[in-house]
Amino acid sequence: MPRYDNRIGRNRSELQIRGTPVVSVMLGSMSATLVPMIAQAPLIPPIGLMMLIAWRLLRPEIWPLWIGLPLGLFDDLMSGQPIGSAVLLWTVILLALDFESQRHFWRDYWHGWFTASLAIAFALAGGWLFVRLAGNGGSIIQILPQIAYSIGLFPLVVRICAVLDRWRLP
Repeated sequence: MPRYDNRIGRNRSELQIRGTPVVSVMLGSMSATLVPMIAQAPLIPPIGLMMLIAWRLLRPEIWPLWIGLPLGLFDDLMSGQPIGSAVLLWTVILLALDFESQRHFWRDYWHGWFTASLAIAFALAGGWLFVRLAGNGGSIIQILPQIAYSIGLFPLVVRICAVLDRWRLP
């Protein structure tokens, strides 16, 4: 007969409570470099950004506005994007999400998905623009499939964050 531990009164460390969202975003940023793939066009969705947005939509109180700077820098280092591109784009996204949450007192599933879709499209187009200004990259048409399946995979990322959230909180 399996033994079920009571969840009420579990002790969680401060590192587990505060570190789980940060580590999950960092692992998401590292996921693109861990996949051994050579491609002519961008294929892998920005999992780190998607985790950041999912955490922000699930638990808006856990992220200070400045968190886009260190996590964006880590993503730039892991992805090979020009340094500062994710720093700027992620900070702008967090500011826009904060501004938007102050204007709307309600949020449902579709509203969150639409907001995340705009943020993902903005970040990928902005990343393409940074690469283009650095003298590389191709047409913006190349990133349209990446935008489409990143938006399509976002509910799965939200589900992963919800499972991690249940694990991290007592």
